[in-house]
Amino acid sequence: MDSRMSQEIKLHGDIYFGNIKGNIPHGMGKYTWSDGTVYDGNWEDGKMTGKGQISWSSGTSYEGDFSGGYLHGFGTLTNPDGSVYKGSWRLNIQNGLGRKQYSNTDVYDGCWKDGVHEGTGKYAWGNGNIYIGNWKAGRMCGRGVMKWVNGDLFDGSWSNGLRDGSGVYRFADGSYYFGAWTKGLKDGQGTFYAAGRKCQSFRRIDKKKGLITDGSSGRSVRDMERNVGRSLSEKISFNGFFRDSGRISSRRQPTEEDYSIGDSTRDFFTSETTDMLSHMSDEGGSELDDDSSVAWEREYMQGVLMKERVKNNAGGSAKSKQQIKFHANDGKKKSCVDIFEGHKSYYLMLNLQLGIRYTVGKITPVPMREVRSSDFGERARIRMYFPRKGSQFTPSHYSVDFYWKDYCPMVFRNLREMFKLDAAEYMMSICGDDGLRELSSPGKSGSIFYLSHDDRFVIKTLRRAELKVLLKMLPSYYDHVKMYDNTLITKFFGLHEITLRGGKKVRFIVMGNMFKTELRIHRRYDLKGSCHGRITNKDHIDEGTTLKDLDLAYDFHMDKSLREALFKQIYLDCTFLESQQVIDYSLLLGVHFRAPEHLKALLEPPDAKNESGAPVVDGSISGDLSIPPKGLLLVTHEPSSVSTEPGPHIRGNTLRAFSVGDKEVDLLLPGTGRLRVQLGVNMPAQANRKVSQDTTGSTEVELFEVYDVVLYLGIIDILQDYSMKKKLEHACKTVRYDPMSISVADPKFYSKRFINFLEKVFPVDP
Repeated sequence: MDSRMSQEIKLHGDIYFGNIKGNIPHGMGKYTWSDGTVYDGNWEDGKMTGKGQISWSSGTSYEGDFSGGYLHGFGTLTNPDGSVYKGSWRLNIQNGLGRKQYSNTDVYDGCWKDGVHEGTGKYAWGNGNIYIGNWKAGRMCGRGVMKWVNGDLFDGSWSNGLRDGSGVYRFADGSYYFGAWTKGLKDGQGTFYAAGRKCQSFRRIDKKKGLITDGSSGRSVRDMERNVGRSLSEKISFNGFFRDSGRISSRRQPTEEDYSIGDSTRDFFTSETTDMLSHMSDEGGSELDDDSSVAWEREYMQGVLMKERVKNNAGGSAKSKQQIKFHANDGKKKSCVDIFEGHKSYYLMLNLQLGIRYTVGKITPVPMREVRSSDFGERARIRMYFPRKGSQFTPSHYSVDFYWKDYCPMVFRNLREMFKLDAAEYMMSICGDDGLRELSSPGKSGSIFYLSHDDRFVIKTLRRAELKVLLKMLPSYYDHVKMYDNTLITKFFGLHEITLRGGKKVRFIVMGNMFKTELRIHRRYDLKGSCHGRITNKDHIDEGTTLKDLDLAYDFHMDKSLREALFKQIYLDCTFLESQQVIDYSLLLGVHFRAPEHLKALLEPPDAKNESGAPVVDGSISGDLSIPPKGLLLVTHEPSSVSTEPGPHIRGNTLRAFSVGDKEVDLLLPGTGRLRVQLGVNMPAQANRKVSQDTTGSTEVELFEVYDVVLYLGIIDILQDYSMKKKLEHACKTVRYDPMSISVADPKFYSKRFINFLEKVFPVDP
């Protein structure tokens, strides 16, 4: 195909001047749309690719990297209101590291995901308030430090933009409050230290070292400062790309070398963090000895002070301090994890991280070998005591004394190797400074769920009965996942138990998060194949709700070979679960919709919204220069074009598709990229939804809504066996309900009903 230089083309009022290839732009060129939008830069096969700048008629402009018609790479977006974003982009959306200066003079420096603040970063308001810490979905969430312009400072936990969890509040006059918050309000017991008095049990100044320390643990606040600064800066600062208090350098654009973490990461939080943390020591009166310190014990309920009493010996024994932290909660029914009282989530998280870091670090250097029968069972374990003050084998910590038990360490070490999980990445994901996030339980068990900061792993507390089921099935589970790379059954990575000195226990399992995906999950379904009680209250449904069998209004049509591979593995997995006498499992299904309204032309600024209010994320240039967008395409697999690195839920082969000659395939999202198609991951389908339309007032005509979708699925909740209790439950329910409709059933019947239901959800195309 010939290529000519400096050609001018006019199309429907649009004008292009520059290099072409055939009859489409290729090389350098300038395209002017009839509405005044102008792009000047590099082109490749009719799409904006490379360096360039675009200005819209609204006054918004962008200069930087493009790829396939998208803002993709590094660039600067300037809006008419004066706001400016400079940083990383992914498919028209801020994603990665960036700095945004808002029109009201607010400034955010840090991590972005899908156009909002996510990860670690610093936000400076125009009025002088500053927050440094973790973000989630655009809101302060996790550990963070907030300093107000009036001198007040809070260092602690946040959720949904509000103080939530334990923390320390320092008032401008030098007084302190140590306690817990719920949705921004003081809630529960805490201790108040008046201005001019520093209690030894809370803060003590070491004049020899010039440090402020925690009286109960000896931890230096400057150590805290370094830890917070290091954990945040390693997320945000890259070899000088972010310097000078987090501002992006305007002298140059980053190179590939800028994206490797280096020693200069410590340059980020030099001034602000020091001022906000160490300034605690610069205010507030004289020091007092332990016996003469005065403090007030207070109890709040949703921000209202209920009780207050003077505590004369604030620097008393370790036992009295521990009683302040772990106060009684009489009159309330306790779950298996209420041993941590009002601080259960925070201290349980600390214990999890300490134990996992210890046992993974201990087992990883052991030479790799095949597992033996002695590696299985309840007696195959590592047991360790973690006192608060530390020991010869364990570090000091800020939780309560506890015993740690790691079940079948060699088995799970081999499973992690089998699932291609790097031990260092596993520990950093779960035990890193960013910590874990607590999720609300979607079930009735009362379990606590944690999600790792990078969304790769889910940690769930278990009942004793579930622990016994897993230990019993573990040898067969190990053989099954070893034999079948494509298994859809939940991936298990560790089984642990925490015991407090009083004998109370918490058991938990570490699993892969199957919804750690590149595409957004729009709908989630938990499918068992039963119908009794399997519907969700419509008033409680939002995008994050996990729906049930009777809520599913779609059936999904797949490529013939993809469907065959799916059901071959479902049969194998269900046969295994049936052999283990397991019931009550379900198919967790995530659906990403590629709806037509999302396929808009790139003639609007990236901040533009479609009619539904959702951001416009797909598109191409208009006119005859581009091919009209299609939904989803299966193309021959190219390892160099897609990531073949396994995730926490991905293991197995690239699937073959009938539609491309039974070859291994990638999923091509036009104008977006390629995704590797594996069993349960990135599986394309068409979702059909039957609707009825009244045409004459009495006659109804059946119509179908058809959507291109990408599916993510796996079999979960496999730790319920058909015990005597379940047999009795089945007998009782069959008296009142149709035996076919209830969830609890004989394992063989449950498996058959489960498969029959899924065959209707994924029907065979004629």
